[in-house]
Amino acid sequence: MSRFKLFAGALIAGVALVGLVVAAYLALRPRLTPTSFHGQWIDSISPASDFVLQTAGSRSVSLSDFRGRVVLLFFGYRFCPDVCPLTLYEMKQMMEALGPDGERVQVIMVSVDPERDPPDLVDEHVKNFHPSFIGLSGSADDIAAAATPFGIFYQQTEGSANTTYLVSHTATVTALDTEGYVRLIFHHGMQGKDMAEDVRQLLGR
Repeated sequence: MSRFKLFAGALIAGVALVGLVVAAYLALRPRLTPTSFHGQWIDSISPASDFVLQTAGSRSVSLSDFRGRVVLLFFGYRFCPDVCPLTLYEMKQMMEALGPDGERVQVIMVSVDPERDPPDLVDEHVKNFHPSFIGLSGSADDIAAAATPFGIFYQQTEGSANTTYLVSHTATVTALDTEGYVRLIFHHGMQGKDMAEDVRQLLGR
């Protein structure tokens, strides 16, 4: 075989290899690089820390139970006068905007006020916003263990005669992808329709 034929064969093989690499990159690019999101993108390298808390009927629920769904995790409490109800309302709007896609999404609120939020009451509270929402509570130690890995800060502050005390807390919503990796942080005030757009992208990744 002539050197020319050897060269031509090698060139064709090289072009074919480059073509395969480019095709593979284009296929994987949506998984490798984030598109434009309304929320703050988090490039986690390992799944989020798991935890176990209780919902209505003292049923134990772990974060890992929801693998296969996009999870929106929020730490709040029933007596919150402003931040929590607004956030829950916007997540209700998000679920309505998602339509059938909402069946693959789970909203969870963990109470940061275990003294006044037993599992039954916190679950009932969040279901007033949307029947699919889940409210969780537990011991003070268990809630602290669940909140800390997500960078959630909270502490009791002075309240009124009616509330006795309030709880100052981090007001972000953490979005986990279907494999349990933290991917987005929604800051307080994010509109439900914008959350829905981001969640659809996570569902498609």
